Amino acid sequence: MADPWRYSAQGVSMALRVTPRGGRDAVDGVETLANGRTVLKVRVRAIAEGGEANRAVTKLLASALGVPKASVRIVSGETSRLKQVAVDGDPERLGQALRTLVSANQ
Repeated sequence: MADPWRYSAQGVSMALRVTPRGGRDAVDGVETLANGRTVLKVRVRAIAEGGEANRAVTKLLASALGVPKASVRIVSGETSRLKQVAVDGDPERLGQALRTLVSANQ
């Protein structure tokens, strides 16, 4: 299974499938969609109204990856469950943190 993130000079870009009102804030591992695309599964307690779920996603990812919230931004999919998110920082360190996060939640 391919990683749902790509490396760039600025950090990493990743595909997410977000579940708002998911009961807890957590990264639930990697999922392969019906079209073959791999995504990082994320659930947040916040509702998908007024950008609350998006803010919860950026806060969760910043905390899980050890970067400031300002380093996490939603690139596309602000009103969709499927999102593209960019995280600024050292690509090697972020990739290792993501691998650790995913392996702990599989």
